[in-house]
Parts: sequence; structure tokens; C-alpha cells
Amino acid sequence: MKNMLMIGKKKFAGKMLYCALFAQVFVCCTSVKQKSANFTFQTSNIRKEVNDLYNKMSVEERAAQLYGIRPQEVMTDGKLSLKKCKEKIPYGVGHICQFACALDLGPNELRDFVRDLQEYLVNETPSGIPAIFHEEAITGFAAKGSTIYPQQLGVACTWNTDLAREKTQQTARSMRAVGATMALSPMVDLIRTAHWSRVEESYGEDPYLTAAMGSAFVEGIQGGDLRKGVAACTKHFLGYGGGSKLPWKEIYEEILFPHEVAIRQAGSKTIMTSYGSFKNEPAVASETLLNVVLKDYLQFDGLAVSDYGAVGYISQSDPESLKKTATAALNAGNDLEFPSGSNYKYLPELLRKGLVNETRFEEAVKKALALKVRLGLLDKKAKLYETGNLNLDTPRDRETAYKLACQSVVMLKNNGILPLTEKSKKIALVGPNANTFWCMLGDYTYQSMQFFWWGGKIDPNEPKIVSLHEALTDKLDADVTLNYERGCDWSESNEASVIREGDPRTKRLKMMLMESADVTDWKKAVKVASGSDVVIAALGENPTLCGEARNRKGIRLPGEQEKFLKELIATGKPVVLVMFGGRPQVIDEVEKGCAAVLQAWYPGEEGGNAVADIILGNVNPSGKLSISYPKTEKQEQYCYNYGVTSDNIAYPFGYGLSYTSYEYSNISVPAHVRTKDITFEITCMVKNTGSMAGTEIVQLYASPKSGQALKPIQLKGFTRVELKPGESKKISFTVSPQQMAYFAGHQWIIEPGDYEFKLGASSSDIRLKSTCRFIGDRVNMDLRNILLSASRQTFK
Repeated sequence: MKNMLMIGKKKFAGKMLYCALFAQVFVCCTSVKQKSANFTFQTSNIRKEVNDLYNKMSVEERAAQLYGIRPQEVMTDGKLSLKKCKEKIPYGVGHICQFACALDLGPNELRDFVRDLQEYLVNETPSGIPAIFHEEAITGFAAKGSTIYPQQLGVACTWNTDLAREKTQQTARSMRAVGATMALSPMVDLIRTAHWSRVEESYGEDPYLTAAMGSAFVEGIQGGDLRKGVAACTKHFLGYGGGSKLPWKEIYEEILFPHEVAIRQAGSKTIMTSYGSFKNEPAVASETLLNVVLKDYLQFDGLAVSDYGAVGYISQSDPESLKKTATAALNAGNDLEFPSGSNYKYLPELLRKGLVNETRFEEAVKKALALKVRLGLLDKKAKLYETGNLNLDTPRDRETAYKLACQSVVMLKNNGILPLTEKSKKIALVGPNANTFWCMLGDYTYQSMQFFWWGGKIDPNEPKIVSLHEALTDKLDADVTLNYERGCDWSESNEASVIREGDPRTKRLKMMLMESADVTDWKKAVKVASGSDVVIAALGENPTLCGEARNRKGIRLPGEQEKFLKELIATGKPVVLVMFGGRPQVIDEVEKGCAAVLQAWYPGEEGGNAVADIILGNVNPSGKLSISYPKTEKQEQYCYNYGVTSDNIAYPFGYGLSYTSYEYSNISVPAHVRTKDITFEITCMVKNTGSMAGTEIVQLYASPKSGQALKPIQLKGFTRVELKPGESKKISFTVSPQQMAYFAGHQWIIEPGDYEFKLGASSSDIRLKSTCRFIGDRVNMDLRNILLSASRQTFK
């Protein structure tokens, strides 16, 4: 957030939006809109190259660019089969889908597979067009041997956009090395309940934090030059995590906001719709969503792609039904079908029958080709992969993974037991997540995808995944005794199930629970705890209990873990609870008995080292919650910006403890700001008043005070402040009145009146506040030109 977003104003299609917002007369998703193909994201050179290529292609070759294929479909005995290539993709293909996480291939083998398939496409198909190899990337490149970073929910708890950007820059280098040029990431759905199985993939509940982190992701992975970077794909458009049926005002102000920033600030040119619906239309074939919102309002000129199987998901399996949904999706604005052409393979026939609009078809194909041009895939000397021996987990990559893991851990409670002192000579380490690599891995890692979707076996040394037991064993002094007992299992056999919706593969999946080679002896673990100075209980989830298509009964600690924890507490020894997992887990009945509580999420390959260093005091925790932490299992939708702290919330949004303390002072907010002013400054002082160096995350919130149509409290800026003991810094936020605009009808409105600005350590721990009066006339805007604030720090 070092540069404030300034975006040129674009003409707003008011008539279209007015119809959608007020009359709510939705055009049938199978209707055809006559539009000329317009490719403003192309230069004249790209346009000419695309047009020349398009004109040489047959309709079958053109259609083949609009869908993908899974790698297994062109393989025999784990190797590429030219025979199958000629049978399955004689006209070429647009994308090779999830090619890395589906294959048990190391970096060099994976690169060689890409090389061989690209050589077939370039040399053996009529147009000689390479494919885009795409893969998941929210926790890094989902390939065997590639660096595993913390899951996205944990990354959000770092509030560190710079480090998040560095992570995706490294991910892009790994992907490019083997030949991947598109990431099906980031996921920027807003999550308002911990019960949703995919909460771990999100950046949490807040639109501003999600937008800032999502923008950093896109900027890092694309790198400003797609010939060297990787194309991002923001998902899910729109409201898959909740919110697709909210009032239009809340959709535009919150649910759409992260997508708007990713598109208008970071330059994302690909979006993925969802399996869900939007205003009662299937998202993948929604005229309202893909045209009124995406193209007319956001002026998006990139590619819209389907989630895996989403086009077929709205149809039956018979050919006539598949043809109807292909027609509906393409005509409505969905350009590409993933992961196969089950529906879009009928496009040539549908064109001949006049059911698919030719202009819409041409637009989709040319946009698909233009992306390949921008990625450098059609250059005369295209660099489609790296040669030589590949290392996808370099020391620098691991260092970034470690830093992110350290900063993602949130300390929820500490009565002084942490960091452990020299008095703790006998440490009991217990629990199902104490000596395993599985608790380090979120969904959409290579390991989780291989195990859950393909039933593959995982090697925790490709790359090396450090368990908590390994890390503590390595870091503890020689005179400290570490006794480990697993104690209890993760879960019970009937606790988790497969959700039979979304990805069509769920129909064939069986629910598999993780197994451990370690002995599980409950009584022995409690006995070990009783004879220790301190107990570290590593509990929580593993990837079979949280993730896409996985459903758990409730969100307390799974299985008998809560009962096990109560017995540990009953020993009278201080218990440090370390929770791993993909969501907040309710601990209301055990929290009081714990001396300290750490939320570690799924922290990646360096998670063991990060958690151990925080426990031992080698690292001062700085993570702050990106999602409100529930106290009960009620399934109410909740966000801190509703304005009233719910009785069901244990720890609020933005909360997180440190080993040191911080003092806020000297807030400065202008008494008056004109509604037409571009920006104004808000400043304060922050001082480390403790005895340990640390990092405070200063959060800026705004609240309307004169009846403006805004949420009671909203995040409007944040910054990480590193401070040595006794050190002070001046924090300055550059804010725009446009950030206080609200959506009404078909315009954004800045209302004069009083606004209270708040600086604090969390959404409920406000340290300073001051009121500013906006004066002048009401301002109406088609689009806001400034979306995020900027910050800077100076020593004082």
C-alpha cells in the first residue's frame, strides 16, 4: 500500500445498471447480446497478431482454445502419449488444467512433461498454438517439491502486503520454471462464518483487508510483465463465500470491492465465476453478473472462466442439455470452460445452427489468444520453460515461508507462561498435531490435493515439512527434556463427510481420514503431562477436516480433543494450547484453563520452526485476526463492521497479543475536509513501552457520525510498525474522502457531515479517535478513483 490508487474515471453504463438495480429485470442467460468484439487491453500489435492468427484458424481450432484438458487424459503409464494427444486434442487446446497437483512428478519430470506436450501442440497441430498450463497457487505453486507457504487465511493475519507480494513473486518464478503461466488464485471471497468449509482459502471477513492482500497477490504473481510473470485469476465472482443475494448496496460496497481493487489497481485480467448463483442466476451463465457488473460497471475487458465443471454443473449429462448450457454460458459472457470441453466441444455445431452468437464467440477466442500473446507464448523464440536442474524450494523461498508463518501466528491468550523460561526443564508435547506434517498443510497445497482428490501418497521431504516436534527438538537447550506422546486422535470416523456438490469429482470420492504411524496412548500422554513443568498441546484440524468438499460436524476442537485437553488442564500443569487448522475453532469451555493459546492456522513447510520460535521467545508474535473468532457454534453470519460486539465473539477482528506493549498518542485529524478534496492526512505516535522488540499492526477505522449510509465501523487503512524497546514512530495515513463514499442507486456518494476516525490495536481496542467534518456539496461519482489509503512511518 505504498502507492495510493489513482484511477482514471471511466464512463459508467448507467442505463444498464439502473435496470439491474431497480427494475431487477434480468435478461435470460441464453439470450444473445449483439456486441462488437472490443479488446482494449490489447495493443495494436497484439490485436493484429491475434486477428491474423484467428483468420487462419478453422472453427474447430478456435473452439479448442476455449476449453482445457486434464493431463491424465493424454498420458499412458505416467508418460505423455502422442497417440492420445492426436485422439483427444487434434486441433490443439486452450489450457492444461491442474497439471501439477494431479501428477506425482518432481520438478524436472514435470517440466519435461510440459516440454513434450508443448512440442506436440506447436509441431503437430494445425495452428501450432501452445497451451496455458495453469495451477493453484494460494499457498504457493501446488507442485511436488515446491515451497509450501502458509494458507491464505494465515497470510491475511500477517497484515503484511509487502511480504505477501514477495511470496507470489517467488511463486511465479517456480511456476514459470516448469512452464506454468496462469494461477487459479487468489481467492477473495469474504467469509462471514467459520462453518464454511473453504474459509481457510479466504483473507477473512473484511473487504478492505481482503482487497489489499488480494491486490498484493496479483501484483506479485503478475510482476508487471506477463512475459515473465504469471497471469492471476481472482475468484470467485461473485459472493460464493456468502453475499450473492445481499442488497445491491452491500454487494457493491463490500462483496465486490476486493475484485474491483484486483482488477482496477493490480491489473487482474482473468476472473473465475463459481458453482453458485448470483441473484437467482447461475453465476457461470449470469447476464447480470458477467455484463452488468463485470463488463459495464468494472469495465473489465479480460477473460471470464468457469470453475471446474461449473458449466456442466447447471446441466444434465445428455448432449442436448450440455449444448444448452454451453450456449447459455458463452452467450452470457463466460469465455473459457474448465477443466474440459464437456460442453464447449459442441460450440462448432452450435455456431452452425445459429444458437451461439458469432461475435461473442469471436470475442472469447480472441481474448483467449491475446492472453497467450501477452504471456509470450506466441513469441518467435518463446521461452516456455526453464532448462537444467530445477529447484522449486530455494533457501530464499523457505525464508519467506518462515517469515510469513511467524507473522501469521496469532497469540490469543498469555498469562505470562510464554515465552518459556529456563524454569521449564521438562516439557510435555502432546496431541495429534504435535509430530505430523499434515497440520502444516492447507487445502490447495500439492499434498492436500494429491491425497484428497487423487488418493496419492505424500513424501514430507519433497519439500521438507518441519513438524513442531522436530523444531522443538532442534531448538531446545541440551538440559531441557522434551517428552512426546500423541495422546488422542484427530477425529472420529463419522465426524467428516464429502460435500456432494460443486466439483463433479465429489460424486466418486470417499471420505478418507488421516492416519498416524505414532502410538495413540491417552493415559500415557496425561501421565507425561502430569510429570512436566509445562504442557504444549498441539490440537486442531488436518486437511481432511477443512477444505473444499469437506464437511465437519461443528467447529469445536474435533473428535475427543476437547475432552483430552480438559484432562491435561486437570493435571494442574500450565497448558499452552496450539491450534492448527483452516478456521477458528470454538474453545469457550477450555480457554480459561489454558495458560496460553496460539492460533497457528495451516502455517506451511516452516510452520514447526515458526511456532517453536514463538513459544521459546526467539520471535515476538505479531499476527492479528483477519476474522472474528467465535465463542459459540451458532451459524449466524457475522462481521465486526455490523457495529455491535456480539456475545458470540470470543476475540474480535484485528485482535492479537504480543510479548511487548505499545502506547498510542497524539492523534491528528483535520477539523475540516472538503468533500471534493483529493486526500487528507491522519497521524499518530506509536511507542514500544515494553522490554522486547516487536511489531504492532496499527489499524485505522472510520465511523459515520451524521447519519451517513455507511456501516458503523469500517477498516480504512493499516500498517505494520517495527519498534525496538522504547522506540517511537510517527504513523501517517493518507486518506481520501472517496473512501467514505457509499453506493446508492447507480452512483457513489460522498456525504458532507461528521466522520470519526479511530486508531487502534483491533476493531474493539481503539486507542485514539477524533472527528473530522466534511464540508461542501454532496459529491456524486460513477466510479471511485481512490480505493485504498497509503501509509508512511518516520522516527521521532
